[in-house]
Amino acid sequence: MLRQYVAQDVESIPQAFQDVESIPQAFVPYKEVLQIYENGLRVPEDVTLIWCDDNYGYMTRLPNEEQQARKGGSGVYYHLSYWGRPHDYLWLTCTQPGLIYQEMSEAYRHGARKQWIVNVHDVKVASYDLELFLDMAWNYASFRPNALQDHLHQWLCREFGQKAGDELLPVMKEFYRLTAMRKPEFMGWNQVELDKKKYERGMSPVQDTEFSFSAFGNEADRYLERYDALQREVERIGLMIRPAQKDAYFAAIQYRVEGAAMMAKKQLEAQRARSLAREYASLSRTTYARSDSFKTAIYMAEALSQDAYDRILQNDKHFNEINHGKWRHLMLSNPRNLLVFQAPTLPDTLSEKRVQELLKLHAQRRHALHPLEMDGAIAKNADQFEESIAQLAPVQMLGHSMNAVPLPKDEWVSYSFQTEKEGDYALRIALIPTQPLDKGDIRFSVSIDDGEERVFSLKEAYRSEQWKLNVLRGQTVRTINAKLSAGKHQVVVKALDEHIILDQLMLDPDVNRQFYLFPTGIE
Repeated sequence: MLRQYVAQDVESIPQAFQDVESIPQAFVPYKEVLQIYENGLRVPEDVTLIWCDDNYGYMTRLPNEEQQARKGGSGVYYHLSYWGRPHDYLWLTCTQPGLIYQEMSEAYRHGARKQWIVNVHDVKVASYDLELFLDMAWNYASFRPNALQDHLHQWLCREFGQKAGDELLPVMKEFYRLTAMRKPEFMGWNQVELDKKKYERGMSPVQDTEFSFSAFGNEADRYLERYDALQREVERIGLMIRPAQKDAYFAAIQYRVEGAAMMAKKQLEAQRARSLAREYASLSRTTYARSDSFKTAIYMAEALSQDAYDRILQNDKHFNEINHGKWRHLMLSNPRNLLVFQAPTLPDTLSEKRVQELLKLHAQRRHALHPLEMDGAIAKNADQFEESIAQLAPVQMLGHSMNAVPLPKDEWVSYSFQTEKEGDYALRIALIPTQPLDKGDIRFSVSIDDGEERVFSLKEAYRSEQWKLNVLRGQTVRTINAKLSAGKHQVVVKALDEHIILDQLMLDPDVNRQFYLFPTGIE
């Protein structure tokens, strides 16, 4: 009934205008409207079709040959921010430049070139991502997958001077890497727009993350250490910024980097405090007498988490007071007052005085960095392939690896792994969570040592639970369990459909390992 009604409504447009073809019109098959269109909705030839991503940066459809021939042409509606399920991202604008490039390149290649529209929340924190999108729209031919960081470098130098720009490039690349692993808005490991009968306001509660404080030599602390290093660099580079540029520097660089770092610290230190508190509660009475250091560790984690939350609020206040309130009300550190933005859930509430005492103690201690421990696993980024059937071009600043590899249909790539002993292994393959660009499937195959090919599909129903987990992680992972001998092994991955993008691989002797990040050597 709805399909018939919409079709009749579209066909009635010419009755309202004498020369309807002279009036620019666009039809946007967004969300459920795409299903209506694919079920037979008739759109006049002169109307432009605006194709959409899935709200998280992954295109869901692009025009086929018949649609590319339409008089009205095609365009794109893309998101750099979003309000909705599984979780909003309306705060810091962390969409990777490589993802913008890759998906807009697919749009351009499929002839969707007439209109490019982008959804952006705040133009200050989104200033670079927005400019990249618009520059691609203006002159797509000037971009290449291996030159994206040159564009970022030029922008940084133009905005903040050559010396600062040179030193900011590795900082912002690391920012886009860490936030690709988990957007700050997603650090609560919860969701929005759920059943309101089950969850207050339709929001599931903030919970522990999947970051491990033990796997691969403590991936959670290494993640925090990376952010700490970024903050120090941002503060150092800030000293060389000319006074006239300092406000712009704070809005476009410092606010974003520190916000992401503090959100990670707030959530992970709170998780540490809760975990230690549970362990402390299980101690025997004989152990209690020797538990002062244990309690101090709990309080220290609480202080770090509480301080991170306070610093987010302080930065928010400063942003809105810049230049006598020039940008007042422009930035909000708790969009929609979602649970992830609230104060951390801690075993205890410490006084401000106690927090400062603990922070001072923390600063006085020597903190050894947590080295990467592979624990027998062998991990590779997708661009570390041994052989390929085609000339593959990794995309800079895309994926957890920052060099994800698009694999054209019917093309394959191989990787070699050297195992030290015979046993059971889990081969884990991480891909960018792309969607089929037509109504078909999005499949790839994997074989080990010329063995049987295993075929996997990345196709997920829109708003299904697995789709939600994929977009929150920025990856989708497939696993093959195999018994392997000691020695060299070859893994071949082949794309059976378009839009396959490899990110990381790992051969793991611990088939039940609990971890979040692939330990690829740049951790």
